[in-house]
Amino acid sequence: METNTMDIYDNTTTRGPLAVVGATGQQGRAVVSALLEKGAPVRALVRDPNSPRARQLARSGADVVTADLDSSDTLVKAFRGAGAVFAMTTFTGPGGTEGEVAHGRAIGDAAQAAGVARVVYSSVGGAERATGIPHFESKRRVEEYLGTLGLRTTFVRPTFFMDNFASFSRPVMEDKLVIRLPMPGDVPLQMVATRDIGRVAAAALLYPERIPGGAVELAGDELTGEEMAAAFARARGIPARYEPVPVDVLPDADQKAMFTWFATLPAYRADVGLGRELVPDLYDLRTWIEAGK
Repeated sequence: METNTMDIYDNTTTRGPLAVVGATGQQGRAVVSALLEKGAPVRALVRDPNSPRARQLARSGADVVTADLDSSDTLVKAFRGAGAVFAMTTFTGPGGTEGEVAHGRAIGDAAQAAGVARVVYSSVGGAERATGIPHFESKRRVEEYLGTLGLRTTFVRPTFFMDNFASFSRPVMEDKLVIRLPMPGDVPLQMVATRDIGRVAAAALLYPERIPGGAVELAGDELTGEEMAAAFARARGIPARYEPVPVDVLPDADQKAMFTWFATLPAYRADVGLGRELVPDLYDLRTWIEAGK
């Protein structure tokens, strides 16, 4: 049987372990899992190596090391000898979007100081476009800073996370299963599973030449609200309906700006076909729901 070269780790392509920032978080765990599946050596950066998630990473085969995004010395030490770095940042910490930018810059500076040649940064779809959404703009600033350091960079730009349907956008059971989002039911929204962000990021770490132009906006599906309800109905075998809610129900200006942008097409502009060239079994929404049953 013919073997896909993307299923094999080739240490002539990337020398040294692959360092994963935020390895106990959703995206970080997905990247670690995808790399280990390919037999690649993984250095998992965590704040607390004794946490249950960190211990699980160690049991799975990752080399768990302590690093803190607020401590440049720990980052440089953790990056030294790495073949490449996967980086992600978040605006949900105490520093908000400015803290996110500071962490992104710290990652870039540490990679440069440690002699790491390549960084794969998980950004957001639309980061390179002037969206005006605060946590999109912070990731744009991180992308731009990384571009000034002379590092080889790849930007993975995810769209809306399907995993949000397991948290703040979780459907509720009323007369039917009800899916609610603050956007019109006839406007399509691109989305991707966290699992697949990890798999595409792993491909970018191992085979950067597969990412055209050094950046990929990533989606596994594109559905209107009505189509989302139909996907849940088919996957779960129960009636479902979509119910739009006003943007005003959102708790802050950042989220309001984001959902307003979603409803103003074109918003996300991922090429779903390109994503499937990188990961042929990229989840669409229905398969993501079925996998989580």
